[in-house]
Amino acid sequence: MLLEARSMSKRYPGVQALDGVDFQLAAGQIHALVGENGAGKSTLMKVLAGITQADAGQILLDGSPVHFSGPREAQRRGIALIHQELNLMADLSVAQNIYFGREPRRGLRIDDAAMIAGARDILSRVGLHIDPTTPLGELSVAGRQMVEIAKALSLDARVLIMDEPTAALSDREVATLFGVVREFIAGQPGNDAVAPDSGRAVVYISHRLEEIQDLCTHVTVLRDGKLVASHPAAELSRDAMINLMVGRAIDTTHRPAPLAGAATAPIFEVRGLSAGPVENLSFAVYPGEIFGLAGLVGAGRTEAARAIVGADPKSRGDVVVNGESVETSSVEAAVRAGIGYLSEDRKHCGLLLEQSVAQNVALPSLARWARGGVVDDSAAADAATRSVKALAIATPSVEQKVKNLSGGNQQKVVIAKWIARDCDVLIFDKPTRGVDVGAKDDIYHLMEDLAAQGKAIVVISSEIAELQRVAHRIGVMCQGRLTGTLLNAEATQENIMDLATRFGAQA
Repeated sequence: MLLEARSMSKRYPGVQALDGVDFQLAAGQIHALVGENGAGKSTLMKVLAGITQADAGQILLDGSPVHFSGPREAQRRGIALIHQELNLMADLSVAQNIYFGREPRRGLRIDDAAMIAGARDILSRVGLHIDPTTPLGELSVAGRQMVEIAKALSLDARVLIMDEPTAALSDREVATLFGVVREFIAGQPGNDAVAPDSGRAVVYISHRLEEIQDLCTHVTVLRDGKLVASHPAAELSRDAMINLMVGRAIDTTHRPAPLAGAATAPIFEVRGLSAGPVENLSFAVYPGEIFGLAGLVGAGRTEAARAIVGADPKSRGDVVVNGESVETSSVEAAVRAGIGYLSEDRKHCGLLLEQSVAQNVALPSLARWARGGVVDDSAAADAATRSVKALAIATPSVEQKVKNLSGGNQQKVVIAKWIARDCDVLIFDKPTRGVDVGAKDDIYHLMEDLAAQGKAIVVISSEIAELQRVAHRIGVMCQGRLTGTLLNAEATQENIMDLATRFGAQA
C-alpha cells in the first residue's frame, strides 16, 4: 500500500472532525474521497499532508510508519496537497508562487530565467498559456486554481491530494485537468493510461459526483467524521453515493413550477448596463422569482453582478428597485438600496474568517443594532442565533470563528448576513461552489424560501443542472451580452449552450 491512515482521530473545539478513520491508497489509484461538508475529508487530507496533527492514529508510507511534523516534510516524502481555498500570494508573480521557498539558484542568487522557464513548462501542462511573470492577482479565480495545480505538479510528488480542484473551472479546463491527472498516474506527459507500476496515486476530493464517475477508480465515503464505505468506483451509482454521504434521499430531478399569478411590475431591473466586458445588459426579476444567469467562463456574468452592486464601476446603465432608480456607486450604496451580493469568492469578499459567526452575520446590519454609535452585541448575537437555527448552520455556538466551519456552513453564514439585513434583492454568484450535495440542497431550499417571501433572487452558476433546479427563468450571456432568456421548461442543455455560444449576438 502506497499511503495508509489507520484509526485516525482529530477533535476541534466542539467538533469531532475525525473518529477512528481508516483510509488506504494504492499505487495507480485515482481515489475519490466524498462526504458532506464537515464529514472530515479536508481534515484527513491535511493530516496526511502534514498540515494538521492528528490526536490519535498512524500514517504509513510504503508500509512503514511515518510522522510529518509539517507540510514541507510531507512534500519531501512525496505528498503534495492542492488546497480547496487557494494557498497563493496575489502580489507575487505566477512563477514566484509556483517556486516559492524552493527557487532555483545560481550560486547565492535566484535563477530567474530557470524559474520562469520551469514555470512556463509546468503551466503548459495544465493548459495555462500565460506569461509566468504576470502578477497572480491579475488572474481569474479559475486561473489561480490552475496555478495552484501547477505548483503541486512541480513538486514531483508521488501522492497528489486534490481538494475541490474543479470548483472554479470551466468544462474545458476540467477536461484538461483530467488529462493532467491521468498523465500524472501514468508517470509521463502525453500518456493517460493507468499505470500502477508508476508508483503514483491521486486522492480526489469533489462534490461533483459525475466527475468522480468519469475519473476515479475507487471511492471512500465519510460521514460525521467516520468511515462509511470504501468501494471500487464502478460498484457505486450516483444515487448510492448520495445516500451513503447524506444518509437521506435527495430529489435530484426537481424543477420549479411556473410562478402563479406573476406580478405585473418587476421588483428588480437592470437597464442598459455596460461595464468592462458587459455591454447593454438588461433584464427584470419579479417578486418571488429566481432568475438564473448562465454562460461560459468569461461571458461577463460576475462582472455584471459586481457592476450592479458597485463593487466595480459601470460606464452606463440603471439599476431599479421597486420601480425607482437607485444609486449603486458602491457596495454600501447597493446595500442601502436593498441589494445583497454573495460573491463567488466567499473567503476574500464574503467573510471575516477570524471573526465569529455572530460578528459576520451582524456586519451588514450594524446600524440596526447600534445605539449612540455603540453596537448592542446581545441583540446582534440573538439575531445571529436565529439565523443559525433557521439555516441549520452546524456550529457549536455563534461565537465560533468562521474559519473553523466547513465550506457549506461558511456559505450559509454568508447567506445569513443578507437574511438578517432583509434585502429585497439577493444576487448569488456561484452559491454552491465547493459545497457538498446535501448543503447544495439546503441552499436551494433557502433560495426558494426567500423567493416565497416575495424577494427577487438572481443566481449565477456555471452548472446548468443547478439553474434548471432553481430558476424560473434563465438568461444566457455570451461575450458580455444577453443572448436570450428561457423559461425553465425551455431551458434544456442544448438550448442554453446554443445561446451561450452565439458570439456577436444580442437578445
